[in-house]
Amino acid sequence: MTIKRLKKLTNEKDIQKEMKWRVYLVYFAVCLFGLVIIGKALAIQILEGAELKRKVESLTLVDKSIEAVRGNIYSEDGSLLATSIPIYEVRMDLNTEALTNAIFNEGIDSLAYQLSSLFKDKSPASWKQELVRARAKGARYHLIKRNVRYTELKQMKTFALMRRGRYKGGFLYIQKNKREMPFQVLAARTIGYEREGVTPVGLEGAYSKQLGGVNGQRLMQKIAGGVWMPVGDENEVEPQDGYDIYSTIDINIQDVAESALLKQLERQQADHGCVVLMEVSTGNVKAIANLKRNVNGNYYEGYNYAIGESTEPGSTFKLPALVAAIEDGHVDLEDLVDCGNGKLNLYDRTMYDSNFDDGGWGKISVKRVFEVSSNIGMAKIIRGAYAKNPQKFVDHLKSMSLSEPLGISIAGEGKPAIKNTDNNSWSGITLEWMAHGYEVLQTPLQILTYYNAIANNGKMVRPKFVDKITKGRTVVEEVKTEVINPAVCSRKTIEKVKQVLEGVIENGTATNLKNANFKIAGKTGTAQIANESYGYRYESKVSHQASFAGYFPAEDPKYSCIVVVNAPSKNVYYGNLVAGPIFKEVADKVYANSLEIHKPLAPQKFYASSKIPYSKSGYHDDVKKVFESIGVEVKSGTEMSEWISTSTQKESVELTDRKLIDNLVPNVKGMGVMDAIYLLENAGLKVRFVGRGSVRSQSIQAGSRVYKGSEIVLELT
Repeated sequence: MTIKRLKKLTNEKDIQKEMKWRVYLVYFAVCLFGLVIIGKALAIQILEGAELKRKVESLTLVDKSIEAVRGNIYSEDGSLLATSIPIYEVRMDLNTEALTNAIFNEGIDSLAYQLSSLFKDKSPASWKQELVRARAKGARYHLIKRNVRYTELKQMKTFALMRRGRYKGGFLYIQKNKREMPFQVLAARTIGYEREGVTPVGLEGAYSKQLGGVNGQRLMQKIAGGVWMPVGDENEVEPQDGYDIYSTIDINIQDVAESALLKQLERQQADHGCVVLMEVSTGNVKAIANLKRNVNGNYYEGYNYAIGESTEPGSTFKLPALVAAIEDGHVDLEDLVDCGNGKLNLYDRTMYDSNFDDGGWGKISVKRVFEVSSNIGMAKIIRGAYAKNPQKFVDHLKSMSLSEPLGISIAGEGKPAIKNTDNNSWSGITLEWMAHGYEVLQTPLQILTYYNAIANNGKMVRPKFVDKITKGRTVVEEVKTEVINPAVCSRKTIEKVKQVLEGVIENGTATNLKNANFKIAGKTGTAQIANESYGYRYESKVSHQASFAGYFPAEDPKYSCIVVVNAPSKNVYYGNLVAGPIFKEVADKVYANSLEIHKPLAPQKFYASSKIPYSKSGYHDDVKKVFESIGVEVKSGTEMSEWISTSTQKESVELTDRKLIDNLVPNVKGMGVMDAIYLLENAGLKVRFVGRGSVRSQSIQAGSRVYKGSEIVLELT
């Protein structure tokens, strides 16, 4: 063998030896890596398992709050203004252990048919196919339906498979609450709302704590799609429902106020306006309407102007100015004031009276100055009384509680403003301009509260929107009347200014408001008004605010009222012509429906024809329960449906079956509005109603075929 051959063999052996070492090294590394993985797995399982399990569960299992049912808001007479209606999300655990193939196959056809009959959006075949496929995929929380109403849920609990319950049939549901206002936009801004991320408004916001109740707690698990489902009932904490709020709002007066305001705003094409009616002795706000025109020319409740908008009130402010001057002994009603020719130059400004084109008022009494609303006359009265000490006038206004907010329960009250003489904006004409309602700021409700104090013989009470708070039938809190100022002035001054307030209607600027049945007392207001949005001009014209504030009946005041209309655009802007008719319409209808205002009739004896109370037709169980609880005999057939008609007999109440047929319009005559709405909406109809009370007539005849989405109008008694 040659040396070359030997060298070649030696090299091959070295290469083989090197490759073996490399293979051994790789094998060792793989084995070592495997041991590390096994070790780590054991460590995770044994040492860290519990902690990691806890972390995973913290992401998928969480104690979530159960929303408490929010309390109701009622009107003064118990009409429902806002309520929470429960709606449900229904799911099925199609692979629960107790739901065997035999049980599933036996009940699936019936369940599919029942679901199709109830919801009518899918055929029985479609429902069956959907549920079979979901079961095959191992679905544990298959969605059946969202926004299910209580009555629908009640029916579903009787369906095949579902009636087996949660654990045996996989029937699952989650309750949510939907806030609804039965009267829709009526008093909507005052009722208000509370929404996440939005500043609370109205009574909903002011009494949120009482209405909201206390949320409960339930263990929930997060499933695919980010859906949370309940795990069990063992540790569930039931929520505590909220309290009910009884407001001071009279729904009938509220309807009158809104209708009258809307009609006049449309006639004058005004930007916005408000009406407030208040009970003199208590401060109970019976009606508060606010309407704003949108870009399309339609009116809606977009802002509570009565509470929140501070403006220069104009001539309605002449009342506190006159009260101050009389109270301080500077003038009396018969004193003469020279109003001149209707024009008064003050430095670089000119003041006008409404009749300056006719030569002005000349010399007239203080009483007449107020009745005809002479700006010059009031300016001269206040200048003559306080020119040497204007701060005394300011202090007197403040002593009558005109410089501080009313402190009402509803948030958003506008701030009043009464200037001090050391204010930078105080000028040589400020005193005269304050005399007739400029260079001061007041909200409509603040002005009304002052007029109400005059009607209440000087006692100023805080406007009140809530009468009581209840839990079921138990009164939790009675909201009592609060006195802001026990006497804004003396009784002697009160009697004098009451004369001039009546004189405004009898002989002054508001003779168009005269009423043959009862007397009105009040004051008109017409002012050029500055607004944050458009200054002193609106749509290229001078912007005016027309108002009327007063009370009725003048001889024994029961109600006070203010009407304010901003930016009328039909070249009519005087308070008596724009705001006055609204006041008169409201006053007339309130008087007509308030027997306590009328002169007493001769006493008469009335005899009840029956001791059995009247009952509306409605839900069988509820009607029967009420009558049985008061010991009234109830006569009915052996098998009654859920809905019945009632007939009051001499000693008992007879119930007759009121059958409902699918796809046919139900008969809701004689029912309460809530029961009627419930039945009609469940039938697929859109409901609109007029009036209040029980249903007198329905626009679509009972027994007619239901066309989904059609509107039905209910006329109420």
